[in-house]
Amino acid sequence: MRRQRKLLAVLLVILSIISAGCTNNNNSPAPSNSAGEPSNDNKGTNKEEDKGGGGGAGTTAAKEAPMLAKLAADGTLPPLAERLPVQADVMVEPVVNEIGRYGGDWTMAWTGPGDKWSVGQPTEEALFRFNKDGSGVEPNVAKSYEVNEDSTEFIIHLREGMKWSDGVPFTADDVLFYWEHMLTKETFGKAIYDAYYSVDPVTGDKALATVTKVDDYTFKVVHKYPSVQFLERVAIDNKWFFAPAHFHKTILPEFVGEDKALEIAKQWGFEDTTAFLKETGYYYWLYPQIPTLRPWVAKNDPNSDQFIMERNPYYWKTDKEGNQLPYMDRIVATKIQDPSQRVLGTLAGDFNLSTFGAQDFTVLKENEKKGDFRVITWQQPAWMTSGIQLNQTIDDPNLRKLFQDIRFREALSIGVNRTEITEIVTNGIADPIQASVQEGLVGYQEGWADQWSSFDPERANSLLDEIGLTKRDKNDFRLFPDGKDVTLTIMDSSEDSANYTELLKKYYEDMGIKTNVKLVDQATLQELKYSNQVPVSIENISVVNVAYRPDALVPLRVLTPWYGQYGLYVSSGGKEGMKPEGDIAKILEYWDQIKAAGTTEEINRLGDEIVKLHMKNQWVIGYAGPTPTLIAASNKMGNIPEDLIWADEFRSLGAAHPAQFYLNP
Repeated sequence: MRRQRKLLAVLLVILSIISAGCTNNNNSPAPSNSAGEPSNDNKGTNKEEDKGGGGGAGTTAAKEAPMLAKLAADGTLPPLAERLPVQADVMVEPVVNEIGRYGGDWTMAWTGPGDKWSVGQPTEEALFRFNKDGSGVEPNVAKSYEVNEDSTEFIIHLREGMKWSDGVPFTADDVLFYWEHMLTKETFGKAIYDAYYSVDPVTGDKALATVTKVDDYTFKVVHKYPSVQFLERVAIDNKWFFAPAHFHKTILPEFVGEDKALEIAKQWGFEDTTAFLKETGYYYWLYPQIPTLRPWVAKNDPNSDQFIMERNPYYWKTDKEGNQLPYMDRIVATKIQDPSQRVLGTLAGDFNLSTFGAQDFTVLKENEKKGDFRVITWQQPAWMTSGIQLNQTIDDPNLRKLFQDIRFREALSIGVNRTEITEIVTNGIADPIQASVQEGLVGYQEGWADQWSSFDPERANSLLDEIGLTKRDKNDFRLFPDGKDVTLTIMDSSEDSANYTELLKKYYEDMGIKTNVKLVDQATLQELKYSNQVPVSIENISVVNVAYRPDALVPLRVLTPWYGQYGLYVSSGGKEGMKPEGDIAKILEYWDQIKAAGTTEEINRLGDEIVKLHMKNQWVIGYAGPTPTLIAASNKMGNIPEDLIWADEFRSLGAAHPAQFYLNP
């Protein structure tokens, strides 16, 4: 049996269904630890009734971290009771094992501001989040919600008395401001998310939702047509359906004028307002000037050698005993220049919680005892660990025609020795299989993992000859029929992949295909995606369920390298990009049908059709199967779960709710 043949049993539960509705957030009691420094029920009802999420600390008096108690005592901060929501609306966060201790720093490595999500996901607070078993979503920033029978009207309740990190009240006005002045006006570089469109099941016409304020702590979203998965899609597409209106009114051109906005942008170190508004509207957690709802908030310039986030004094969650979270005082992210520094820093105890790939498994396991840490494995719903994506819309017409030829994709697949890839890149942990949906996940196809997976360089070269790449230059590299070089440029943003990309270069050049590897930072790579300048990418594909997160498999925006400008065409309404045709157009038809579907069964059936088209075309080629994400955690750090799934849909490490992590002395 393959090493990664089946996922954890919990993943089978997660993905065997798509929940047409959402579950309530039951904050079950956690055991108490008498040695720790700090010493609700919700209504779970059916559709059309109120669904609550984590409210009520009962009559327990709230307590706070010593560093905040001191500030409150000297009058620098208001008392804790004035900083939290009203008692019934405080969210009680379940702890994994025990009530924690206050204090200490979460120390981690990062590569600088381009590594935004390494601090972004663990600190994220979404309107709705996925529950532990992944079967649906639960309120988070939202207190509760109501949905009508045909899933066209969603009434969402917020937490009364909740505040931004600067103490300004958070209300429905912040939701409406975000909707009216940021999202629908696309001020931060993102098109309106697909979650906000419903589809006519008869004509396929799309209609944008309306969002209206009901009162200070309630707003309503109305769809023209049924939107069964609206809350799940919001939890994935648009986690923060809100923004601090009082801050953005001071920088948006709509309010201060274009000239003033540009002046402010330059004061912040940006050359233009476009980049400035994207950073402040989308990557806002990096900037200390911007209020957030997160457990920790930025305290200094993200370009510093150490980026520091400090506890939010207005954080709106407690544990079951009324201790305001987070337990740890700060996140300290130390900039590293080389990937090896992350491993070395973990072994030396400099970093007390870091994540790694399979390539570091052996060295981490061998040093657990000496380094006083433990390695926790979280399974991933990935299609592969190591693979490639060929941009089907790349600007170069010769390359575009080549990439769209299924014979070329087969040649690149069978011309590489997967056994060597898995041994060198994953320490033998992964299976030498094709990029495919894992057994146990929605969309699994029998036999797909073996498609084009056998090493057959003779057939690979025969296919390349058949395509017409028979001419060679003086170095024996293949040429196009017009005499131009056949050159593949693999673009990557991480030095961690150097061994892998060098192996690809070796095998491709053995087939006569000249190959270059280009390393760029993450921000530059994203810009190159938008400008259609990424020919070959080694970006992974990880999909819990296409109906949950279609972006990797369905070209809805500029995100996943294989579909390139097809995504821009869709997101721009046909004004830019390249029009999808053939099977890619069929994928979009199936996606529109999913959005119009009224049952779970129909959604699953249509999602399966999308996956089958991917199997037929193999736009994404895999050389090594999925491996777990490794979490190296100091033995002094507690409340880190060991049974979760590492998936972007669930916000990766954020699924563990790090505000309840703590450090022993």
